[in-house]
Order: sequence, then C-alpha cells, then structure tokens
Amino acid sequence: MTQLTYEEFGRRFFEVAVTEERVESAFASIVGDSFEVGPISSGPGGIAKVLARVRIDEPRITRDVGELITFAVEIPLTIRLLVDLKLDRIKYDVDGQVALSLTARAAEPLELRIEVQPPKPRDVTVGVASHNLRGEIIRIVGQVDDEIKRFIARHVAAEIDKPEVRKARIIDVATELGRAFESL
Repeated sequence: MTQLTYEEFGRRFFEVAVTEERVESAFASIVGDSFEVGPISSGPGGIAKVLARVRIDEPRITRDVGELITFAVEIPLTIRLLVDLKLDRIKYDVDGQVALSLTARAAEPLELRIEVQPPKPRDVTVGVASHNLRGEIIRIVGQVDDEIKRFIARHVAAEIDKPEVRKARIIDVATELGRAFESL
C-alpha cells in the first residue's frame, strides 16, 4: 500500500470528482432550452425591431488540470432572427456560441464548488447568414449583432444563476460521504 499525504489525497479526489461529465450535468437543465429575445429596438432612433428565437444545444466542455482545475465551456446556439423595419421584415439564420469559464474550488464547511464567470457580450459569438445585400446592410446599420450578443449574455447569466443550476454546481462532500457509509 502506498500512502498519500492529505494534500495528495485531496488533489486526487478533486481530479476524480470534477470531470467533464459532472460539469455537463450541471448544465443539463438549460440544454435544449429555447427562448425569445426581443423585440429589441435597434439602430438609429430605434428604427428596427429585432426578435430572436434562440435554441441552446449540447455544450462542449474541455477540462484543464493545472494548479486549478478549470473548464472551458462552449454552448452552441441556433438563432432565427427577424428584423422588422415596419415596411419590410428581414429574416436571418444565425449560428452562435457562448463561451464560459469555470473553476473548481474547495469551500467551507466541506464543499466542492464549481464557480462560473457570467458571460459578457464579448463571450458570445454570432455568425449571421444574410440572404441578400439589403439584409446585410440593415444588419450592419442596425447593429443587430451587438444587441443580440448583449441579450444572449444576459439570458445565459440568468440561467446559470437559477437555484437548480447553482445547486448542481455544489457538492456537499460531508453529506455525500455520510450517504456512502450508511449504504455499507
């Protein structure tokens, strides 16, 4: 039997306990979710009204084990965008992604916590498919991309702050160990 120091044991425990699969389960409640953004007034004088239907797809999670255990989470989005100019309605197909940074931490009394940095608009990328030149010009003049990024970042931040998602990001190690010993 090779003995470990308490520090070595704790580090190995973290590496085994905090996996991509466990982090993914914390996001399970928002995957497949659809929501609407808007209508949002956009462009000079709020001339355009923007409505977006957003679908959240399965996240891609990459773990980095260094001094800290961190995760890069990429949440793909599919967006149907409608810009209403009162005289004309222009539709766009948008593929997007939200990038999140997570860090595994130890906390009192004896908890394992996954901290999530709320996304900012710069963490949201969108690729807009304009079907014609007029649509492309309106998208640029109306600053549609920036508005959508801002609202998506705000929505995802609210979703990851929901009580059930916060709860899924905390493991009460003492309680879980107690359950394991009770079942022996």
